[in-house]
Amino acid sequence: MSSFFTAEKVFSCAVALRIVFFVYGLLQDAYSSLKYTDIDYFVFTDAARYVSQGLSPYNRETYRYTPLLAWILLPTAWPGALWFSFGKILFALSDLVAGWLIYLVLQSPGGGGMPTERSLKFASIWLLNPMVANISTRGSSEGLLGVMVIALLWAVTQRRIILAGILLGLSVHFKIYPFIYGPSIIWALESSGSRVLDKKHSSHPSQSNGPKTHSEAILTFFNRPRLTLIISSLATFAALNLLMYAIYSTPFLQHTFFYHLTRIDHRHNFSPYNALLHLSSANPDKVSSLKLESLAFIPQLAISAVLIPLALAKRDLAGTMLAQTFAFVAFNKVCTSQ
Repeated sequence: MSSFFTAEKVFSCAVALRIVFFVYGLLQDAYSSLKYTDIDYFVFTDAARYVSQGLSPYNRETYRYTPLLAWILLPTAWPGALWFSFGKILFALSDLVAGWLIYLVLQSPGGGGMPTERSLKFASIWLLNPMVANISTRGSSEGLLGVMVIALLWAVTQRRIILAGILLGLSVHFKIYPFIYGPSIIWALESSGSRVLDKKHSSHPSQSNGPKTHSEAILTFFNRPRLTLIISSLATFAALNLLMYAIYSTPFLQHTFFYHLTRIDHRHNFSPYNALLHLSSANPDKVSSLKLESLAFIPQLAISAVLIPLALAKRDLAGTMLAQTFAFVAFNKVCTSQ
C-alpha cells in the first residue's frame, strides 16, 4: 500500500483543509452573530481602504503595523465580496509556501538531510495543523511573517546570504521580533564557510592554529558571510523605514515600533504577566515607577536573543530558531494563539 506521505497527497490535503475553513468562515460570518473573521482583519482592511483613498493607514485606530501590510492588502478595498477576502486567501497561500519551505529545509544538509517521506511527516505538523489553517483563514497576517522567517532559514541553509539579509531586514520591518534570529544566524556563520550549516561538520568546531590577538579575533569573527548578512539586513531595514517615514512621518514610528515598547494589554491571558498588566491598567495611579511593560523585555530578550543563540546556534540553527521562538512567546507580555 502506497504511503500517504507524498508531496502530492500532503499538499492536496493542506489546500483542501484551508478551502474548507475558508468556506466555513464565509458561512459563519453570513449566518452567525459570532463571526469567524478575526477582528484584526477588519483593522487591516480598513487601513487598506484609507490607503486606497490616498490617506494614512494610521487613520484607522488600533492599526499598529507597517504601512506595507496595508499596501499589500489594497485589493481588499476593491468592490466585491471576494476581493474583501483577498487577504485571507493570501495568508492561507503563505501558510502553504511556508510548509513547502519547511519541507525543503528538512531535506537540506543544514536542516537534517531527511529523506522525502520523513521530511513530509514533519512538514505535515504545520501543513495539516487545523490551528494554523484556522488562524490564516480567519485573517491573521502571521502567515506572511511565517513564510518570511522560514524563507530566511531556507536562504541561510542554501548559503544565499544576501537574500537572507534582505529577508531578515524585511521581516524585522514587518514585525519587530524576528530580529532575535539575527544573533543566531551571525553566530552560526563560521569563518570556514558556514560549516555549521552542514550537519556533517556541525559538531566539530573550527580548529585554531594557536592563540589569537584581540584584533585577529575580531577580524576572524567579522568574516565575509557575517558582514554580508549584517550589511544587507541593515540596508533593507533602513531603506524600508526611511521610505515609510518619508511618507507617513512620526505616526509610522509611533504605531509600528514605539507603541509596542510601552504597550499594556491585559486581554491576552496566556501571558505570564497578565495579572500584573491587568492591575496596572486598572489602577494606573497606583503603579510603581518601575514600568513592567518595559521591564518585561529584559528576561525575554536575554533568553531568546542572547543565551539560546550562544548555547545552540553553532550546533543546530533550525533547532535554535525554534527554541528562540518558544522562549520569546513564553515570556511575551502579549501572548495569543497566533
